Amino acid sequence: MSTPTVKTDRRGFFLTAIYGLWSAIGAALAIPSAIYLLWPPRAKRKNEWVEAADVGELHTRAPAEIVFRRNRVDGWKVTSEKANAWVVKTSGGQVVAFAPQCTHLGCAYHWDEDRHNFICPCHNSAFSLDGAVLSGPAPRPLDRYEVKLDGKKVIIGPLRGRV
Repeated sequence: MSTPTVKTDRRGFFLTAIYGLWSAIGAALAIPSAIYLLWPPRAKRKNEWVEAADVGELHTRAPAEIVFRRNRVDGWKVTSEKANAWVVKTSGGQVVAFAPQCTHLGCAYHWDEDRHNFICPCHNSAFSLDGAVLSGPAPRPLDRYEVKLDGKKVIIGPLRGRV
């Protein structure tokens, strides 16, 4: 008994080629999508602490706006970005760092030397030296960064949880 031979006509050949091409395109799209959905990139926060200032340069109860660089990891992309904070050295030698945005609408506030408080120019919210709300529409105190002192260096970490 002989094996039957399958004769492929032109139409069958093209249908097989088209279905094969569709399968290849579907796999090319589905495999990376499945990998991304099943194993998403993790936010790597290995070292959020950044050396930002020297304690010797800070004056007691006189806020200083400092600028520092920090790395932000977004999936697989690492971006070095410029950040700033308002740093206050307390009379007890502790250091407090505030995020530079008002807690009302995120405007940049400034230190008013005459009034001895932080003023937001957008809606006139006022904050005391310790970040508490004095007046205005701001709903909560200024957001704070975690701060460590390493010898004479001020090291700024992530933002604390909002109060």
